[in-house]
Amino acid sequence: MTIMIEFCQANFSTCSDQVMAKLQSDSVLLDDLGEIEAIEYGCLGNCGQCYIQPFAMVEGSIVAGDTPEELLEEIKAQVKRKQEEDRAWRDLGF
Repeated sequence: MTIMIEFCQANFSTCSDQVMAKLQSDSVLLDDLGEIEAIEYGCLGNCGQCYIQPFAMVEGSIVAGDTPEELLEEIKAQVKRKQEEDRAWRDLGF
């Protein structure tokens, strides 16, 4: 299962673009996270949050941090939770 991570272009002023670039280029990180796709949109509809803190959406859920480093850690944790949920569903035969 590919995990979708979406970034808001307007949020790049809080340095979330650094996180997206790291997700797209760091092969060690990608091996740790499994199959992900990091994409950028002009707007994710979370107006206001763009100016407050770095954020992204992981499979439709907002993930945020006070710094780009914290955002990356929160994304990694959310991706791992999603992967564990997916494995649990597969183990149940779904």
